[in-house]
Amino acid sequence: MAKIATVITDMFEDSEYTEPAQAFKDAGHEVITIEKEAGKTVEGKQGQASVTVDKGIGEVSASDYDALFIPGGFSPDQLRADERFVSFAKEFMDAKKPVLAICHGPQLLITAKALEGRKATGYKSIAQDMKYAGANFEDSEVVVCQDQLVTSRQPDDIPAFNRESLRVLEGK
Repeated sequence: MAKIATVITDMFEDSEYTEPAQAFKDAGHEVITIEKEAGKTVEGKQGQASVTVDKGIGEVSASDYDALFIPGGFSPDQLRADERFVSFAKEFMDAKKPVLAICHGPQLLITAKALEGRKATGYKSIAQDMKYAGANFEDSEVVVCQDQLVTSRQPDDIPAFNRESLRVLEGK
């Protein structure tokens, strides 16, 4: 089963973390949350979820994980201001490890310059940014590129996101 690095901070979209994380755990995968510091509690923007962070970004390496999960909300935009998270995300893309990004999650991949030539989707407000980053943007509930990158647009797409994420994880 996969060991999934999950980058998250305050103002994540509650259901875009809780529902996929639960689906991954139910399938036997390990979900490890990563923020600037271990032990910190981060809050969802809807006030429905809080998460105690497992690891600080300074104590992890992409080589220790099988996949990367980037929930949406305002979290990815905040994380991309820290070069350590940008580099961490880029390492997964460069290594062709599964990257699972929903809603605003692709913002971290935009900053990592990791979307050029890749099929992807994301929340409508970042569609143009994704196109500027060289992504082949598709307005679909889920887009899978090269059986590695799984992206979705919004909370309504979570069932499709979970289905395709689990399928990609199963193959790795």
